[in-house]
Amino acid sequence: MIQETENIETTSEAIDFKHLIYDRLVELDISKSTAEYLNMLGLLLVLVIAVFIIDFIIRKLLVKSFNKFATISKTNFDDFMVANKVPRNIAHIIPLLIAMEFTPSIFADFPNFDGVIEKGLRVFAIVLTLWIVRSLLNTVKDYLKTLPRLKDKPIDSYIQVFMIFAWVAGFMSALAIITETPFLSFLTAMGAASAVIILVFKDTILGFVASIQVSINDMVRIGDWITFEKYGADGDVIEINLATVKVQNFDKTITTIPTYALISDSFKNWRGMMDADGRRIKRALFIKQDCVKYLNENEVNKLKNIQLITTYLETRNEDIDSYNNSNNINKDLLINGRNLTNIGIFRKYIDAYLNRHSGVNKDMMIMVRQLAPTTQGIPMEIYAFSSDKRWANYEYIMSDIFDHLIAALPYFDLEIFELPSSSSFKEKTVVSE
Repeated sequence: MIQETENIETTSEAIDFKHLIYDRLVELDISKSTAEYLNMLGLLLVLVIAVFIIDFIIRKLLVKSFNKFATISKTNFDDFMVANKVPRNIAHIIPLLIAMEFTPSIFADFPNFDGVIEKGLRVFAIVLTLWIVRSLLNTVKDYLKTLPRLKDKPIDSYIQVFMIFAWVAGFMSALAIITETPFLSFLTAMGAASAVIILVFKDTILGFVASIQVSINDMVRIGDWITFEKYGADGDVIEINLATVKVQNFDKTITTIPTYALISDSFKNWRGMMDADGRRIKRALFIKQDCVKYLNENEVNKLKNIQLITTYLETRNEDIDSYNNSNNINKDLLINGRNLTNIGIFRKYIDAYLNRHSGVNKDMMIMVRQLAPTTQGIPMEIYAFSSDKRWANYEYIMSDIFDHLIAALPYFDLEIFELPSSSSFKEKTVVSE
């Protein structure tokens, strides 16, 4: 009996709240229909104002508390939470619950409106949940990027994957609410449209798979220098997303590459060079073939004045003379027996010069080799590694080496092959005249 009395009192209080303004308006001889509309609008206005005030107060208190806690905390995770507006988004939960609690009472006389508003609040609750999830994921992303072992990993790709799943789930939940269909039934119906979904999100799916493979195989890291000729990219990787990889070229332009292109196409990653002790120098001088010759004794003695090869020439010359004398070689013709050539001595000079050069890494391979003759002469290739890997310094070292070698060629009676220009023909014409 007591329980029934309490229920009646509770019902009467609820009725009084629902018609808080309505009863007063009826007492003023206003029609019931008008009173119902005015009652609904008045209560709605009160609720909106109350919700905004409560939201403002809770947001200020929560944000202030988080800021205060972040200043005294040793970790920077809470700083990222404040920066990504996690407290601000969480503060909307209580006002939303208040709105959902009192909305049925406000629209008690308008069940059609009540259904629409209730659906709208539930959809907003889903959107608010997505906001909070996004803020938390961005916080986690920013925090993980500060960790040294994860700094060069494609964290953005994984966060985007989670957000895509969250937005898809939220979108489907919202549609299930609007259509008043159970979520599992709606999910089953969406399975029939999976082919269309896969087609629409093809690039996203490919990018997701590519991001996993890139990360597992450690193919590309943020900060790597890559060269991707197909897309005109030559620079540093500054961002790896689910769908794209951003490369800042050395001219400061930005090239965007599809993530899945990293596993479907060929590109060059210079990380191995950056991690090594030197940067490779691989360049050739093309020497005219008709200037290659055997050297007589006077020419060899003249080259002994070049200090880098003095000891080599003395030792080598003694070995050759000993061989020729022991085998009774007729040296009236230089082709007989063993002889020194100007190109061979120049090759030895280059080797000695590289081993003395301060910009060349002596702990890595140093090789001077003669390649097969071409229509442009005989390639004399240098294969070595600079001790400084920085681009500007590397180019300076390489230029310094070849400046010296080009200037040294005439001392060995050698010439670099060069295609004739129009001025060359003019000079010949003048001479013949």
